[in-house]
Amino acid sequence: MCEPTTHRLAAAIEYDGTPFFGWQRQRQTPTVQECLENALSKVADHTIQIHASGRTDTGVHAWRQVVHFDVEAERSERSWILGTQTHLHPGVSMVWVKPVAPDFHARYSARARHYRYRIINRLHRPAIDRQRACWVHQPLDVERMHKAAQALVGEHDFSSFRAAGCQAKHATRAVHWVSVERDGDEIAIDIQANSFLYHMVRNITGSLILVGRGERPSSWMAEVLAQKDRTQSGMTAPAHGLYFMRSVYPTHLGLPDEVSEPSQ
Repeated sequence: MCEPTTHRLAAAIEYDGTPFFGWQRQRQTPTVQECLENALSKVADHTIQIHASGRTDTGVHAWRQVVHFDVEAERSERSWILGTQTHLHPGVSMVWVKPVAPDFHARYSARARHYRYRIINRLHRPAIDRQRACWVHQPLDVERMHKAAQALVGEHDFSSFRAAGCQAKHATRAVHWVSVERDGDEIAIDIQANSFLYHMVRNITGSLILVGRGERPSSWMAEVLAQKDRTQSGMTAPAHGLYFMRSVYPTHLGLPDEVSEPSQ
């Protein structure tokens, strides 16, 4: 008998991390990976294993988490999306699915990752966004925060913003850009880098909040970065304010524009 022919698909997944114990399969359930693999396996009529561009922790959300998986089944894009949605947890949605080359890898083909941290900055606490944004009731100076954050751009040792449980072999990362902007009561901290350390964005955010409250000068972020000492930086911001926005791929891979940028 001939071996079944397989082909590789890439997909973008959106999820509300509130009810999940993070992305990766583990003993605690539910996880996003488990939920998605189970749904895809039902549509494909065989077991599916997915590989993601990055992992998210308990309570962290995602706008465009890119994954890839190999299938034997022939289905249209519409059938994959509608069929998978039928079996998915309501907090998870497949946004698009595309055929890709056999050597495409959601993690290793990506050239960058983009995270956003949302802060609600007002006197009264949020109700609707209580599990989707961090609340800071003290006034925050966004201009000071943005200025301080620019010290992070470039290739640096980010040990000062690395959690104790981080398993990365080294702490050197290249931050492509970072911005801090306000829209009414909401502040968004956006940061793109080649990759991130465990809790890196949440630890950066905690430090920027100290700057925004006037407890540290704008120059303090550069000083903390240079010290390479986690005990010198701010607190770890709550997980529920963090969003994995997208991973970024070279345009020649043919993925949708929302996750593609020209190679540099």
